[in-house]
Order: sequence, then C-alpha cells, then structure tokens
Amino acid sequence: MSVFPSYELGNFKFRPGRPRPFGATVVPDGINFSIFSCDATSCSLALFQKGAETPMVEIPFLESFRTGDVYAMTVVGLDPAEIEYGFRLDGPYEPAAGRRFDAQQILLDPYAKAISGLDEWGRSGSRSGVYPYRARPLVDDFDWEGDQQLNTPLEDLVIYEMHVRGFTAASTAAVEAPGAFSAVIEKIPYLLDLGVNCIELMPVFEFDELDNDKIDPSTGRPLQNYWGYNPVGFFAPKAAYAPGAEPAHELKRLVKACHQQGIEVWLDVVFNHTAEGNEDGPTISYRGIDNSIYYLLKPDGSYQNFSGTGNTFNCNHPIVRVVLLDCLRYWVSEFHIDGFRFDLAASMARDPTGEPDPNPPLLEVLAYDPILARTKLIAEAWDAGGLYQVGSFPAYGRWAEWNGRFRDDVRRFVKGDAGLVGAMAARIQGSPDIYGERGPRASVNFITAHDGFTLRDLVSYNEKHNLANGEDNRDGVDENFSWNCGWEGETDDAAINQLRERQMKNFLSILMVSQGAPMLLMGDEIGQSKGGNNNSYCHDSALNYFDWDGLRTRGSLQRFVRHLIQFRGAHPVLRRRDYLDHQAGASSNGLRSDSISFHGQQTWAPDWSSESRQLAALFCGSAARAEDRPQDIVYVIMNAHWETAGFELPRIPRGIAWRVAINTSMPPPQDSYAAGAEIILEDQTEMIVGARSVAILVGR
Repeated sequence: MSVFPSYELGNFKFRPGRPRPFGATVVPDGINFSIFSCDATSCSLALFQKGAETPMVEIPFLESFRTGDVYAMTVVGLDPAEIEYGFRLDGPYEPAAGRRFDAQQILLDPYAKAISGLDEWGRSGSRSGVYPYRARPLVDDFDWEGDQQLNTPLEDLVIYEMHVRGFTAASTAAVEAPGAFSAVIEKIPYLLDLGVNCIELMPVFEFDELDNDKIDPSTGRPLQNYWGYNPVGFFAPKAAYAPGAEPAHELKRLVKACHQQGIEVWLDVVFNHTAEGNEDGPTISYRGIDNSIYYLLKPDGSYQNFSGTGNTFNCNHPIVRVVLLDCLRYWVSEFHIDGFRFDLAASMARDPTGEPDPNPPLLEVLAYDPILARTKLIAEAWDAGGLYQVGSFPAYGRWAEWNGRFRDDVRRFVKGDAGLVGAMAARIQGSPDIYGERGPRASVNFITAHDGFTLRDLVSYNEKHNLANGEDNRDGVDENFSWNCGWEGETDDAAINQLRERQMKNFLSILMVSQGAPMLLMGDEIGQSKGGNNNSYCHDSALNYFDWDGLRTRGSLQRFVRHLIQFRGAHPVLRRRDYLDHQAGASSNGLRSDSISFHGQQTWAPDWSSESRQLAALFCGSAARAEDRPQDIVYVIMNAHWETAGFELPRIPRGIAWRVAINTSMPPPQDSYAAGAEIILEDQTEMIVGARSVAILVGR
C-alpha cells in the first residue's frame, strides 16, 4: 500500500505521479501515467476494462498533479493486463491558430508501448466508436540471454528489404502463423542460404491497414494501406503481426533469433507524417494534444504536406525532438534494433516553418546520442515536397543514405542509354563525386525498393500499370528508367525472356560489386513481377506476397544471386571503408594494392565518350591474410552495348590466373560459380563478352 497521500474517485485511488518517463509505467503499487501538452487547459485519464466500449472511470488530473506542461498521476491497484487507457484534453478550438482541442475525443498516448484495436489483420474496431485505437500498459519480461546489437560494419552487410506480412502470407510459405513475426523466424534458414545478413523491415509501428477508401476497379474489393506507411503510434509494434501473442515479445523474439544467426534487423521508420492526415483526417492523438507543435502548419492553420499524405510531422520542434529521440532510444534499448531507415528523411531536415534547415537539430542530436552511438542511421534523402538531398543530407559523420543516383544511373546504363560511363565509374567506387570525404559507407546502393518497379518489371515494362490502385493510373512515379526489352509485359517470346533474364543479372552483378552497402528487394532474387504496378502499397494479395513456389520455377536466378553474395563476401576489396586509390595506368611495378583502374576494350584505355556503353574496372586490394597472394584482384566488364565485344585482359602477377565467377551471357549453370569454384579462362589475354552482358573475373 502506498505511503503517500492518495485521492479517491469511486473505487479508484490515485496520487500525484512522476513526470518521467512519459506514457504508462508499471510501478510497485499501480501504474504511473504521464502526458504533456503545452496549450491544453485540462486533462483527464480515461480507464477502460480491456475490450469494453466505454470507460469505467475518467479521473481528472488535479492542478497539483501538473509539473510545467506535464500531467502525471499514479493510479493504485491496477492490473496492467486488464486495462486500456487514453487521455481527454480540453483547450481552445482555433484551427486558424493551429489549435484543435476537442474534449469529446479520447486520445491515444503518443508513448503507448502497446495498442489495441488492430489486433487481427484486416479487421479493426469501428472508427466511429468512442476510442478506436487504445493504449495498453506493457510489462517487459523478455529474457534476452545476453543478446546485443551485432554492430556489423555497414560495408559488410547485404540488406534485404522485407515486408513482414508479405514475406510469409502466401499459403506456399508453409509456416505456422502466416504473415507474423514468428513466421519470419521460421524462414531464417532461407535468408542464411541466400546470404543476406541484414533485414530491413518495412513499417512495423502500429498502423491501420484499413485506412484506405479506394476500390480495386478490376475486382470491386476494398483496397488497404498494406505497406503501413501511416503510423498510428511510434512506440508500439504492429499487433496483427503477432496474432494471439504480445507484439513486443514476438518482435523481440525475431530480433534475438536473427542475431543468433548473425543477421541484423533494421526498421523502416516513418517520422515524416502520421495517420491523422489533413484537415479531413481523424483525430487520433497528436492533433488533439498539441496540433500546432506536432505538425508543420501553413499561416492559415492548414497542414503542410511535404509527405504527400496530408500532413508533415514537425520534427525539429524542441518538444517533438524529445519524442522522436525517446522513440529511437526505446527501440534500441528495449528491442536491440541495429539500424533505422528513415522514410522521406529530407522532411526531417525542415525547420518549423517548413524551410530546409542547414543544421537540423533532430538529425544532429540523433547523430551524437550516446544510446544510438552504434546504431545505423539511413536516410531516404528526399521528400514529396521536392527537397532532394542525396549527397547533401546533413550527415554529421554518422548518416548514410539510400543512394537514389546509384539506382537511376545504373538503370539507365544497363538499358543502354548513352553518356553514362563516367557516372558508372563513380557509382561502382561508392560515389565519391556525391559523398566525398564521407566515404563509400555513406552509400546504400539499390536498383529496386518497395517504391517503384520490381527487378522483373524493370525489364518488362516501359510504363507503369497502376489501374488496380483505384486512382486511374495517376499514382506512382512516371520516370522509371525501365526498358521492356521489346514487348510490354509478359510474353512467350524466348529471345525477349532470355534478354530480360540477362538484364536482371546485369543489374544484380553491378549492385554486388559496387562499393557501399547493397540492398535487395524481397522477391527480386526469384524475379517476381507485380504486373507493372509500381506503387503496390494498397494490395494485400499475391501481388505483394513472396512467391515460395518461385524457388522451384525460378530457382536458377536465386542461385545466381546466392553466388553473387558469396563472391562479395569472399573479396574484401569490394567492401572498403574508404575509397580505393585511382590507378591511371600500368606501372613498372605492375598493379598497385588498394587501387581501382578503368579500362575499355583495350586495357588502360577506357572510352569516356558520350556514345560509349562499355566499361571495365580492375579492383586491386591488399591480401586478406598474410599467407595469401599479395593482392585481392577482381575484374568487372560491363558491356551495355547491343553487340558482342572482345575485351583485352589486364596482365596480373605470375602464378595467378583469371577465372570466371560471373558471365551473364551464359545460360545457367554456366552463368555463375560458387566462391572458390570459379573456372579458369582458356585465353588469359582476351575475353569475348556478349551483348548486354556483365562478366566478373577473379585473379587466383
């Protein structure tokens, strides 16, 4: 029993609480509730019996329970497993001034560690109810058994972008709980076999998949917000990803299981906007607590929309910075998350007026925070308002970026555009022209991601085909830098299909030999198609599910990817922390260690002309071990021309021979070889490389 004076309301006893930590915290004799609001005039705590439609009690915060702008109370004798809670705040309703208080609304705790109301995928409580999304107290009793962040160097990672539900939702996944965190654990052996050592999970913060009012015109069925880029709460894992279990516990189990197998876990975090949308959206939490603080507003009080979804979170407001820093600290300290990819991160570089800030306080504090010191921070360095910061994102020596220019330049080069040889030389070096002193570790390289075409569609469609999204094909980007290889969509033409297969392998090969950290999109390793839909955010269907049958029907491509990842792992010269020196010509001492040189059809003579579509690169690294040969030598030949060409091969030290690791012009299984099992080239002076092909040689 508490020794402090307590108050009573009906059967409930309560007393002044502690302002920190914010949210609901289980204490020895009850639960401490704390929330802050700068402009509210009063606040009350609404307590629900778990699952009940209406609150069993509403307890007002007395003035003596307020410290500054923080309301805090401890309610004695509550069972955290049996209650749900929310807050009711009153204050001025002055939309033009940015204030939107409504005492009729019960609001979700911004610090809620668990949220009810979305527990079963595709089903949720009525949004017209008194409180549709409900905070729950969380008791943390997970045994980590000594687990901690893996801290794998960024350059040693091969990242796999995954949608938790989509990875195992198909019946062919043959898992116990399709679409759940636990099902991903069952598929860890697949990830290990493929060779990836980092999974980047698309949003797992609680979101409402039913937050979509559009209809699929081809089926008449309602569409969803399947991807999850509409966060309801920043601290709570998605309940529907843990059917019948505690979501926090299940996500921790996944992280722990991945760490035991050497796989890092990153989260795709969405701090640029929330599910509350614009003026017509629902009031769930932030809008009713401190609208003018949490959101970027125009002078008339309406919402700035740099996210493309109706609102923009006011990330650099001093109070909002506290929330977001607390959030990331929570995920790192309580879930052992290894890294974060920040959706539309350029919006996080805007000041409270919406203008770009050259020194954004939030980005700086995240870079220097001691709890986040070993956590990877990855920016999607653009936003929907036109701010593009690839290479200029405020990095503070800590931030890396999704390299959008790598994606675009490699796409254009492989499809045969002219004038890209110089850009390609920079991209495979880790983009020194973009990142300068930041080094290649600033570059997360990718060809495809959840946004845009899959790898298969990139070589099968010239135009997007998004009619099924219910927006008359207006949504999704128009500039895809894709090429359909002569026919739009699926075809029975064997020559076109062979070309498409070769082009996919070309993309994958360039990705895996480039300096920086490569990222694969789930399903690209088996060549999955979405029928040309480049914005499939709204489809909870086979369109977005990993096709486990594809391992049987398209296993040769997966084998190719597996060999590429093995090759990258076997050659430290491809995984540098800093840039290789440029060797401009042959020297009397032969090849120089820790260098890269560029070549054309003749060695030491690259063709930099605007019409050139060919480039070769010689990576020459230091020995991995003292007893090894003096150099780690890899030669990459990229022939994006539509004609076969002969390429002279560089002379390498005596006792070392050129061997073929990858040759995309060859059919399986001669297209790739396991690391260490590469075949020797008969002619050590020249190699004939097929049209639109990539060859990777190793000197051994």
